[in-house]
Amino acid sequence: MLTVASTASLRVYVSEWENGRRPISARYAKILRALLGVTDDELTGRAEESSAVPAADGYDELMGRIDAARSVSLTMVDTFMDQTELLRTMDRQLGAASLVDQMSAHLSALEDALTFAVLPETRRPVARALAGAATLAAWQALDVGAVERAWRNYELGKRAAQEAEEPMYLAHATAEQAYVLCDAGRPTMAVELVRDAQRLGGKAMSPRLTAWLYAAEAEICARAGLHDECRQALEKAEQHLPPGEEVRDPDMLSIFLNAGHLARWRGNALALIGNDDAVSNLYGALETADPTFIRASAGLRCDLAQAHVARGEYDQAQEHLGQARLVASRTGSVRHRRRIEQITQQL
Repeated sequence: MLTVASTASLRVYVSEWENGRRPISARYAKILRALLGVTDDELTGRAEESSAVPAADGYDELMGRIDAARSVSLTMVDTFMDQTELLRTMDRQLGAASLVDQMSAHLSALEDALTFAVLPETRRPVARALAGAATLAAWQALDVGAVERAWRNYELGKRAAQEAEEPMYLAHATAEQAYVLCDAGRPTMAVELVRDAQRLGGKAMSPRLTAWLYAAEAEICARAGLHDECRQALEKAEQHLPPGEEVRDPDMLSIFLNAGHLARWRGNALALIGNDDAVSNLYGALETADPTFIRASAGLRCDLAQAHVARGEYDQAQEHLGQARLVASRTGSVRHRRRIEQITQQL
């Protein structure tokens, strides 16, 4: 026979069980399970706790991030673009080596904004900003010798450009990616890729970007040993370049190209194919070079050294290589240091 407390005592026990002031003993738990048809967990409330949606299931956090992404306005996109512009300015004056962490954080912020943006009207402007930033990050990675990171960032930039429906950004990222192949010793494949970039841009390209793409093709053709095709590409670049001193493309601020810049590019390509006209083109570019393009000045000095080596003028080549070394050391440019060593071996 089962013995229980009196009715008055049981009323007190039930009240205390309900309010958590008294634990249910094993003896009474056995009785209550039978009377109520519940399990131990249900009797003590543990079942309710376990069946509740866990706080860490991720949905609240996910929806919070999606809601936050909806508030990304055009003003915020402009802020992203302004930060990319600042990093671009710092890059050409200080070099990429000191900007790795800042660039990485900037890319992460843009990727997060795009990942959690749902509707096209929000995604496209963010994707456009990401395309420009990723392409800049890729060029910086190539400059410091992080070639796989450069390749991956170009792929990121291309995907973002496609989502943004921006063929100019897609063409630019693809053409710059060709330099990775060229530096890796695959100039023939690089020529195919830079020409594919022109196809991807199609009729949407601005005249300045078109000229930039032909100039890039000329340089890569020179490195592939395609002398005639190099000269043809240079002629097309000159034909498409807008007149005047304006240097930046208003439709794509990452493009810097005017007659002075093209003269330097022409000299670079001609130096690579051993053409005597390279020297006059390069000294003209040196006189008109923008002093804020610090890192690019190392490339110009390398071009001059290359041109003098082709003419057998080794003292002048050494002088320019010395200047190039100073700039490459200052900016941390692995890419320029590698080229300096390659030219030095020809002396």
